[in-house]
Amino acid sequence: MNIHEYQAKQLFEKFHIATPKGAPASTAEEAQSVASRLGIDHLVVKAQIHAGGRGKGTFADGFQGGVHLCDSPEKAANLAGKMLGNTLRTHQTGTVGRVVRKVLIAESVEIAKEYYFAIVLDRAIGAPMIIASTEGGVEIEDVAEKTPEKIIKEPVHPLLGLQAYQARNLAHRLGFESSKIAEAATLFLNIFKLFLELDCSLVEVNPLVLTCDGKVFALDAKF
Repeated sequence: MNIHEYQAKQLFEKFHIATPKGAPASTAEEAQSVASRLGIDHLVVKAQIHAGGRGKGTFADGFQGGVHLCDSPEKAANLAGKMLGNTLRTHQTGTVGRVVRKVLIAESVEIAKEYYFAIVLDRAIGAPMIIASTEGGVEIEDVAEKTPEKIIKEPVHPLLGLQAYQARNLAHRLGFESSKIAEAATLFLNIFKLFLELDCSLVEVNPLVLTCDGKVFALDAKF
């Protein structure tokens, strides 16, 4: 499935996968309304297009960046107004770019550590395979090439599914502190539930993060 970040967030919420609060908007007025409902002063406004590199992208009118932090509903509306209907060019879109039809208004979090977590259907063994790494926020192919020792692989029994002890062990191997093992394990189990119930061949959470205030969140995903 080729879905937007806000749609991934909606799926996270449906399956009780911890993620920062947020909602999409298609107008500046709607963006202000969403930001007001969130009731916080640490917000992020993200252009929603099917391409990476949004934060470093450039809009057709010269406005820089498809990801911006702000601290009020009014500023969120202003930023949304600059993005919506505008064409964003990134290293993945080429010079043609993509028109922004929606923005995501969400809680901004301070990240202490980024991780990579994915579940893929491994056709060679006929079962799901979990691939995880302490190197999140980057392309996993680059990690595999440069530092393969930082990649963790865990096969999942096709009938029994991901077991609680496996999820806890994964959290431990990723270096989570003992006080965060249960929280991370629960998130892993819920991601696996999503994988099964939506009949996915891939769920890639990148990044999965530990925030500075100690929360474990899934920020974005590919399906």
